[in-house]
Amino acid sequence: MYNLALIMKKELHPKNYRLVVFKDLNNDVLFLTKSTVASKETIKWEDGNEYPLVTVHISSASHPFFTGQEKMIDIEGRVDRFKARQEAAAKRKDATLSKAKKVRVRKTADIVEESK
Repeated sequence: MYNLALIMKKELHPKNYRLVVFKDLNNDVLFLTKSTVASKETIKWEDGNEYPLVTVHISSASHPFFTGQEKMIDIEGRVDRFKARQEAAAKRKDATLSKAKKVRVRKTADIVEESK
């Protein structure tokens, strides 16, 4: 027997697909494709028609997996700041320890000797 629970749901996918232009903000590449995404911006395409414009931060035109190029992230500044914070913390620790090692020296007038 056929299991009725395995039947796909009807009317699951949206029907309002339309042509939309996607713009990759990394390298200004434009794609014209079908989508249901909403957008208030529009752009005039090469064919003279105006289409909704959706901006994206990364796409297949700029993602290293698709381009085959690795983007080097400048982490040197982060590492330098981290090392500087570590050195400053070590100096503070040493200063605190050296302060703690100082023993208060009492003047002889402060010391009262008991007579026997």
